[in-house]
Amino acid sequence: MAKPDDRSDNEEHLQNHIDHTFVNLREAEDYLNEHADEISDEEKQAIEAKNDRRRESIDYFIAEKKDEARR
Repeated sequence: MAKPDDRSDNEEHLQNHIDHTFVNLREAEDYLNEHADEISDEEKQAIEAKNDRRRESIDYFIAEKKDEARR
């Protein structure tokens, strides 16, 4: 028998994802600010690209959270 679809804590889970992703984003930015002269251009670009994806993820999570709030 399938479990019922319980979405009662989806907003909380989405907020946790937002918070966690934002922390990772800030840590990566701090790392770049502190060690930019010590790392290769390739590593800088990789970190910046990952942060771009993190920003997109945060936007997605926020949109999903708003959608869940409307239910």
